Amino acid sequence: MSGYYAQVYEVVRAVPSGRVVTYGQVAQLIGRPRHARQIGYALSALPAGHDVPWHRVVNAKGEVSRRAVVDYEAYQRMLLEDEGIEFDCAGRIELQRYQWLPPVDCL
Repeated sequence: MSGYYAQVYEVVRAVPSGRVVTYGQVAQLIGRPRHARQIGYALSALPAGHDVPWHRVVNAKGEVSRRAVVDYEAYQRMLLEDEGIEFDCAGRIELQRYQWLPPVDCL
């Protein structure tokens, strides 16, 4: 695993249950602003049996991003709803309510 991916996974592991982060936020937290797409690549490369709560990462609109695998968006949404996260009728999460903001000295 590359150092870059390890940094991504460390940040995502820190996100508590019932909270979300955005791809751009993860990129910012690892010191790579404007690398949101690469965060998605890192999460899609997770090996089987990992412990990274990838489902807690959403796009900047508070939506579950589309995946190449059929019905994976529904699976991610189900995992988030199981943690108490609510979606509005447009399929969005209220980021002001559910977005995780780590303490400055956390990461």
